[in-house]
Amino acid sequence: MKADLHSHLLPNLDDGAKSLQDSVSLISELAELGFTKLITTPHVMSDYFKNTPEKILPALDIVREELSRLNMPMQIEAAAEYYMDEVFVSKLETETLLTLPGNYLLFELSFVNYPSNLYDVIDQILQKGYRPVLAHPERYPYFAGEMENYSQLKDAGCYLQINTISLTGYYGKASQTIAEKLIDHTMVSFIGSDMHHQRHSAALKQSLKLPYVQKLLTDYQLLNPLLVV
Repeated sequence: MKADLHSHLLPNLDDGAKSLQDSVSLISELAELGFTKLITTPHVMSDYFKNTPEKILPALDIVREELSRLNMPMQIEAAAEYYMDEVFVSKLETETLLTLPGNYLLFELSFVNYPSNLYDVIDQILQKGYRPVLAHPERYPYFAGEMENYSQLKDAGCYLQINTISLTGYYGKASQTIAEKLIDHTMVSFIGSDMHHQRHSAALKQSLKLPYVQKLLTDYQLLNPLLVV
């Protein structure tokens, strides 16, 4: 796998790392698990986390400088996890967004309300030349675990990224079952840690022992290795 494409490791930008010390600690634990490249993705949410490249990239530089000072050879970059709302749609039209390597654009949805304009926005993302990647589809209850709903997303040109720790039951049995079904139906393109804090780190370590994770890492065509450039 080598590359993790979804985490919240930059200090004091969102509900992830709260300090530079937190950042270094979480990055160190990911390094121990064998990751060589991290693409951290701070939340961009108009109501809560009003992050911009002008906030994210300087925070990335601070973390890189600290890793260099500590002689920690971890490659770290920054993209963003965009919350799909009206502000995001506006940003698509007027701004250059922070993407993963290969122009993959990570976005998330409300955990409560199904966005009626979902497919219009996916089409807009594609028209702007981005490759849409939906974060943790297993966690949206309104998809109800019906594989047809996820197939429609894939058919629309949207890649699916599940959280590895979903397979431990961290977010509940329903999310675990859906994540397993997505793997069984070969619908997963990326896996990510979605690392925010030490509890996520402990769950990630636990997940590596699971048969479904072993299946992903051996018999599966994940796209994570393509991010290591």
